[in-house]
Amino acid sequence: MSFKHAPSKPLLNLAAKEIQEREQFVLLDEQKVAFELVMRAVEKAHAANTRTVVVVLGGPGSGKSAIALSLVGNLARRGRRVHHATGSRAFTETMRKTAGRRDTRVKSLFKFFNNYIEAGSRDLDVLVCDEAHRIRETSVNRFTSRKSRQLAGRQIDELIDVAWVPVFLLDEHQTVRPGEMGSLPEITAAAASKGCDVEVVHLRGQFRCGGSAAFDAWVERLLELEKSEPTAWSGLARADDDFTVTTADSPRALESWLSSKQAEFGGTARMAAGYCWPWSKPVETTDGKRLVDDVVIGDWQRPWNAKPGERVPDAPESFYWASDPRGFGQVGCVYTAQGFEYDWAGVIFGPDFVRRDGRWVARRENSKDSEVKKADELRFPELIRNTYKVLLTRGMRGVCLFSTDAETQAFFEKMTR
Repeated sequence: MSFKHAPSKPLLNLAAKEIQEREQFVLLDEQKVAFELVMRAVEKAHAANTRTVVVVLGGPGSGKSAIALSLVGNLARRGRRVHHATGSRAFTETMRKTAGRRDTRVKSLFKFFNNYIEAGSRDLDVLVCDEAHRIRETSVNRFTSRKSRQLAGRQIDELIDVAWVPVFLLDEHQTVRPGEMGSLPEITAAAASKGCDVEVVHLRGQFRCGGSAAFDAWVERLLELEKSEPTAWSGLARADDDFTVTTADSPRALESWLSSKQAEFGGTARMAAGYCWPWSKPVETTDGKRLVDDVVIGDWQRPWNAKPGERVPDAPESFYWASDPRGFGQVGCVYTAQGFEYDWAGVIFGPDFVRRDGRWVARRENSKDSEVKKADELRFPELIRNTYKVLLTRGMRGVCLFSTDAETQAFFEKMTR
């Protein structure tokens, strides 16, 4: 079966031009290793009839998306059949808007992981799977047709089967929902079962513009994602590190901190929170739809970002909350923040994740995320911990923390000294 979405050569030429004109990154160190490894695998695939799965592992700011876009641009320039795919609607829609701004046909190169149920084997030269930690067990959802349901298997198998060289870029500490199973063991096992060669690249550096490797290490320890005990920021920050880590004693103070940083230094600022408050549909008013102030902490209240598919005056669509200036003043959730970066990050820890007796405790009863609450006793704390890891690591120049829980707030104040 010929893949109905396979890109034509004219489209690839157009996409290459569009992406090339927007490339503002230079690949360094392990990023170059990963890029060149994929390019060699493509040449090898056609010369020796060999399939290679490439897995690129890296934390926030390590350059995974820079590698992804460099691959798409360069492969398109060479006339290779290439797609970029993610499991995030916000991320894919933003990529479509950016790369396909002047020609809507370019948007067709940016797909979702669940677009390959009906694809033929090796219809693409390369499939670049960005944010691959969001791969799900199956591509079937409530919109899947009856025909596709009958053809559907495991999503990881579909992604590997469609390309000569499937590329997976992931951070294993960013799975935030039940059913997400993108990991090195899962991917390598699936690749081995299909007789594919496997190459793995670890991005150990921190190349995010203005980002801080010390801060990412601090977050890993703060959230106990590694065995080392949490330590104060002053114990990890380098003298030449301009990254700012602080706390606010209220959500109003946190919002004020973001406003002042944006006014003084410029750049983008956003506040995000754990999913601990209801998320209402917009209400109709005489002036049109209005977001509801669902996030209420004392006498301070703000709305969540707009729900997917909802259009509200003076608020960006959910896909663009992180990139549209109108996103300031709304509280973002992990599903709109993941995959994006902004200069100044404000993070509100809700009562779903608190410090008790020197350890983190995840409290299911305080989560409003109906999907995450379905996770079992082992998986639920992991998903909540990963959620806050994502939110904390969006800022490129600084972050401000606040917790609704007094004991947790005291812990943050101690850790940010």
